[in-house]
Amino acid sequence: MFSGIVEEIGTVAALGRVGADWALTVRCRAALEGTRLGDSIAVNGVCLTVAALGTDHFVANLQPVTLRRTNLGDLRPGSPVNLERAVAVGERIGGHYVQGHVDDTGRIVSQTPDGAAVVVRIAAPPEVHRYLVPRGFIAVDGASLTVVEVLPDGFTVSLVTHTQQHTTLAGKRVGERVNLEVDVIAKYVERLLGRPATGGVDLEQLRRAGFA
Repeated sequence: MFSGIVEEIGTVAALGRVGADWALTVRCRAALEGTRLGDSIAVNGVCLTVAALGTDHFVANLQPVTLRRTNLGDLRPGSPVNLERAVAVGERIGGHYVQGHVDDTGRIVSQTPDGAAVVVRIAAPPEVHRYLVPRGFIAVDGASLTVVEVLPDGFTVSLVTHTQQHTTLAGKRVGERVNLEVDVIAKYVERLLGRPATGGVDLEQLRRAGFA
């Protein structure tokens, strides 16, 4: 479990096939503090298991499904990545509950300055879009963000100065893919209301279930 508060921007050292698996090597410092073999680290919001450790890097194996469903396959040596260690019991949750299980990828449509902030428009697939609500949570490349506006084809988020400086999001180019994970509570509500995976949840159903 993660909070969506990025601890460090790491750098990809290598990504390649090792036997039947793929291995991702990331150089970092803060994310290594207290980390042991088998621990979980979110890389661009993807929960990965530490398979090897060095003094300045860790290695994680990637399954083919991970490469298909996330943007990790787009990485190259030198690519910056958002890193977060798993939340420790008893610590404050500054963002929201993030599982590190990416639902799908979106694409950066535009970045517009808004005072000191930057408003980022992201195109999202229907599998993600149906869970979006204004002022709701979403994890974008592992960073916990608030949805500013829900649009017909996606949504917008606003990056404050701290987020611009401590995540990779401000440096993304138009057209780049980002990993998206919706708030898991929305999926549980949908499931409890008995809606099929291809459906949505309307206000009347929420009222009947006691959620509104």
